[in-house]
Amino acid sequence: MKKPTILIVDDVDINREILCEIFQDENTVQAANGREALDIIAEKPEAVSVVLLDVVMPVMDGVAVLEEMKKRGWLDSIPVLLITGEATTEIERKAYRLGVSDIIKKPFDAFIVKQRTNNVIELYYNKRHLEEMVELQTKVLRRQAEELQSINDRIIDVMSNVVEFRNLESGNHVKRVKTFTNILARYVAREYPEYHLDDSTISMITSAAALHDVGKIVIPDAILLKPGRLTPEEFETMKTHTTRGCEVIDMLADIQQGEYGKVSYDICRHHHERYDGRGYPDGLKGEEIPIAAQIVSVADVYDALVTERCYKSAFTPEEAFRMITNNECGVFSPKLMRCFELARGEFEAVVKGTEPEKP
Repeated sequence: MKKPTILIVDDVDINREILCEIFQDENTVQAANGREALDIIAEKPEAVSVVLLDVVMPVMDGVAVLEEMKKRGWLDSIPVLLITGEATTEIERKAYRLGVSDIIKKPFDAFIVKQRTNNVIELYYNKRHLEEMVELQTKVLRRQAEELQSINDRIIDVMSNVVEFRNLESGNHVKRVKTFTNILARYVAREYPEYHLDDSTISMITSAAALHDVGKIVIPDAILLKPGRLTPEEFETMKTHTTRGCEVIDMLADIQQGEYGKVSYDICRHHHERYDGRGYPDGLKGEEIPIAAQIVSVADVYDALVTERCYKSAFTPEEAFRMITNNECGVFSPKLMRCFELARGEFEAVVKGTEPEKP
């Protein structure tokens, strides 16, 4: 610890000289009144290690100095000791409420003054050092979390692209679903705060949306790539991509944060559920369906409609909007449909290429 700087504030010259003599081995600075002391602190607050403050002074007394230091936030980092023989109990109580570190009565013992001052300096030094260490460790942990999230995102991108390549698509389906998910989630957050979708949660849902069809990895090619309508048996097999995908997500549990893993699981398992309970695999109804899955469900259906597939031509954005809002693709939440209507322009801009696909 470097040599401390002690600011001595007293209107009596001899008092200041006595204290300077006691702390002759330290750096000392003198002020004859409270206003002068505040000017010294304001010039370089981090240079002041402690303030030895008298109470009764002209221009500005000690209590006023404490009030101003508290107002400016200096008492959080600069300890103050009142050294006085004239403070009443009421003044002492007020000083402690303002945040004074200690009160030393005059006449004082030099050894006690020095020891108590040094104790306070060391206490504040250790406090600052601990705060710096905590801040440094927090930055390290934050950087590690960002690196882990980056790795996680790359793994998800690779896995989702594998699914797209197997499905004989360009890989843009996942990117567009993430884009539509992000747009719709922002409207849900704005219109319905009861879902508690802050920026962090929206980002997590957007990223996790990439895994909605990861279970298609295990679907046989004869079914996954069939150009025509699936038989009832084949469709039952296709439907298992929701539950089989959850098995894949469970394998990723070690590299996914708890909440991220849960959102990924909810989206993968429940993005084919419908608000009237006629979806799959669990037949969830209404708000039993996690909001993340509800949002991705709309995004997934919309993109499926407006893009060409081996078994169908692309619908126009206007047709897709009508089909979804008329419940031709299953029943969705009225709240989601309101947000979908509000987001319609942004959805269509993505399809027409006038809006960049950000996620």
